[in-house]
Amino acid sequence: MASHERRWTTLHGALALLVQRSDQSDRQLADHENRLDALERTRWPLPSIAALVAILGLILTLWQTTTAR
Repeated sequence: MASHERRWTTLHGALALLVQRSDQSDRQLADHENRLDALERTRWPLPSIAALVAILGLILTLWQTTTAR
């Protein structure tokens, strides 16, 4: 009977360890998701940057053509 109790205790300990690791993984995943969301909020989208560069190029071109005369 003691053998079954030892096996049960070993199994119970292994399951408790798996639950603990699962909880740690869940917390770490939530932390990574929060950090990724923060990075995505502060990131400038590439089309916006391209539009700003195009507008700046147009303004500089108009300025050069009006001052060259």
